[in-house]
Amino acid sequence: MKKSKILDKKSMEFLENYLNNAAPTGYEAKGQKLWMEYLKPYVDEFITDTYGTAVGVINPEAEYKVVIEGHADEISWYVNYISDEGLIYVVRNGGSDHQIAASKRVNIHTKKGIVKGVFGWPAIHTRDKEKEQSPKMDNICIDVGCSNKEEVEKLGVHVGCVITYPDEFFVLNEDKFVCRALDNRIGGFMIAQVAKLLKENGEKLPFGLYITNSVQEEIGLRGAEMITHRIQPNVAIVTDVTHDTTTPMIEKKTNGLNKIGDGPVISYAPAVQNKLRELIIDTAEEKNIPFQRHASSRFTGTDTDAFAYSNGGVPSALISLPLRYMHTTVEMVHKDDVENVINLIYESLLKIKSGDSFSYFE
Repeated sequence: MKKSKILDKKSMEFLENYLNNAAPTGYEAKGQKLWMEYLKPYVDEFITDTYGTAVGVINPEAEYKVVIEGHADEISWYVNYISDEGLIYVVRNGGSDHQIAASKRVNIHTKKGIVKGVFGWPAIHTRDKEKEQSPKMDNICIDVGCSNKEEVEKLGVHVGCVITYPDEFFVLNEDKFVCRALDNRIGGFMIAQVAKLLKENGEKLPFGLYITNSVQEEIGLRGAEMITHRIQPNVAIVTDVTHDTTTPMIEKKTNGLNKIGDGPVISYAPAVQNKLRELIIDTAEEKNIPFQRHASSRFTGTDTDAFAYSNGGVPSALISLPLRYMHTTVEMVHKDDVENVINLIYESLLKIKSGDSFSYFE
C-alpha cells in the first residue's frame, strides 16, 4: 500500500486554524475541541478529563497501552491589577517573557468577548538615557484606551481575565513555520498526524494507542500528571519543542547544539528509558530519518518526566522538535523537522510489540 503524504492540504489548513486559536493554560477547551474534531476519523473513541486533557484512542480494548503525547496549552498573562488611571498590570500564566511585551498587541478574554489592548512603552525621546530601563514585570502595563478603572470594568475586564497575543501563523521562506504557541500545539498536531497516517496506511497495531493532548504543561506538567494515572500506560513517547541554539546570545557550551532543519532531537536524561530511546534511535537509523541528540541532565522539563515517574515507573522517551525564539510570538520551526518527527514517532510505534517491558534485566 502506498503511504499517505505526511503533510497535505487538509493537514496544513488544520494546523493554521489550530495555531491561530487561543488556548492559554487553564483555558484549552476550545482548541481541544478543534483537535478532537480533526482526529475523530482516525480513532475509535475519546477520553477527556475534568481539566481538559483530550485523548484519542485506537484499540481501546487492548490491555497493553502506548501513549504518544504533546501538550495543548500556550503561555499567557492574567489581569492582576487595574489602576485608577485605567492601566492594566499583569502576572504570568506560564513562562511569559516580560522583555518582549513592550509594544505588543493583546487580546483580553472576557465574558463579553475579546477586548483589544496594547502593552504600551514610553517613547525613546522621553526616556532618561543615563538610567535606561528595560521592560520588567513592575513597569509593563496594558492600555485598552480607557481613562479610568471604571471604564475598563465596563468593558468586562476584571482581575483574573486571561490575556493572549493575537499573532498568527505564517510561512517564512517556504519551509519555516512561524507562530506563537508552536510550543506546543505543533506537538498536538504531530501526534494527530501519526494517527492519520496509521489509519490511511491501514496499519493495525498490536496494542492500544492513546494519542494524548495534555493541558497545563506550562505551569508544571499538570495535565500529564493527571491523565497518566487515568490511562496507566505501559509505554509513553512524548514530543515537545527544544531550543535551536544557533541563533545569537545562546551559549552552546551550556545549552548544547541543536539546529532547525537538522532533524528531530532525541533526549538523554534519567527520565528517558534507555531501551526505549535506543529503539527510537535504531528506527531513525534504519529508516534514514535524520536526528540530533540532547543531554537534559537531571530532568527534561517536559511531560516526559510526568509519565516516567508515574504508576510505579513508565518507560518513557522524548522526541523534540527544534525551535527558535521559544516563548515569543515568532516561534519558528522547519517543515522538514515537523515531517521527520511525525515519521519517527510513526515508525517507532511499528517496532513496539505488545508486552514489551523494556526491562534492563531481560
